[in-house]
Amino acid sequence: MNVQDTLEKTHLNDFAWWFWFVVPLYPFSKRQTIRKEVIKDTVWTFDQVQGIFYVVVPIRMTVVKLEQGLLIYAPVAPTPECIRLVNELVAEHGDVKYIILPTISGIEHKVFVGPFARRFPNAQVFVVPNQWSFPLNLPLSWLGFPRDRTHVLPQDSSQAPFADECDYAILGAIELGPGRFSEVAFFHKKSQTLLVTDSVVSVPEEPPAIVQLDPYPLLFHAKDSATDAIADNQANRRKGWQRTALFALYFRPSVLDVVGWGEVLRKAIIAPDRSRKNYFGLFPFKWTQNWQRSFDALCGNGRLFVAPILQTLILNRAPKETIDWANKVASWNFEWIIPCHFDAPIKARSQQFRQAFDFLERHDTSPLPKEDFQLLKDIDAGLSKLGIVPPPQHKS
Repeated sequence: MNVQDTLEKTHLNDFAWWFWFVVPLYPFSKRQTIRKEVIKDTVWTFDQVQGIFYVVVPIRMTVVKLEQGLLIYAPVAPTPECIRLVNELVAEHGDVKYIILPTISGIEHKVFVGPFARRFPNAQVFVVPNQWSFPLNLPLSWLGFPRDRTHVLPQDSSQAPFADECDYAILGAIELGPGRFSEVAFFHKKSQTLLVTDSVVSVPEEPPAIVQLDPYPLLFHAKDSATDAIADNQANRRKGWQRTALFALYFRPSVLDVVGWGEVLRKAIIAPDRSRKNYFGLFPFKWTQNWQRSFDALCGNGRLFVAPILQTLILNRAPKETIDWANKVASWNFEWIIPCHFDAPIKARSQQFRQAFDFLERHDTSPLPKEDFQLLKDIDAGLSKLGIVPPPQHKS
């Protein structure tokens, strides 16, 4: 092996995530990380990517400097690169003191906590109450969480060891039949920064930096047909990103048609790229001409909103509890919001956060196209009819 091969192998090992098979999501065993300083010497984000069938979006960890050390919110894959970037902060700002798992149902967040905690043996791990796992509801220690360092977040945030610097509010657990949904929002008082997991998002027009490190998934979705040869340029990256966002948030928006398998196979035979990476030329999608209008409504010039999946399948099961939680979060004086997905940081105040939940009180006022919700509504109706999930409720 020559020097160049050795350097390349070392470089790839820097991105290695050895336990990818536990939750086999793209990009599987190789995950790059981008660290960004959000507030000087105080708040940093660590972005990686995650997805299915090239529907790739950012997944984000946030690091906050406390007086006692560093607090980690929603760990990402502890690759050698990621841990090195964290340790650079440790050397300058103190040891990792707390690791927060802010959800009970998000396996894409939970899977990283145990391995991440092992890299920082002095850190205390705090989890949202009512944790569960599927298909077997196993103790957290069986899922790799350190037994003697894992604690449940107190319902009363004043009882937490970091209460002087952070407040938090727990939403849930919302009953979903086979499981539950819960999330904890953290407020770092000094930096006026709000940390959330999935509850609100903002979608940028341009693809985030992390998804551009490997632009192939963006270019795949920029195609209009299997026979297209897509050039790698910023216009096509933007086009692919915007379609990816529609996929990720609606599953199947109204502006997307599914092509019959006969046509799919005929075009796959003449596709210029029939490699495994290109799914052997299979491309069962056809976007309508007005797909851009659907994305523009979703983006809303950076508007803060609740993801359609949460609106249609989850939060409508507990509207009063969700609104009470949103009111508590909105009582904090924050200036920045950092979600675990899509755009961050978001310049937003409490009023904008609270408005994102208006759909639970004033129905049919959502700026998002109703027709794009149709597949989600069909899924919701089917699950309710079968008794798999409880029916939606209305706030009294």
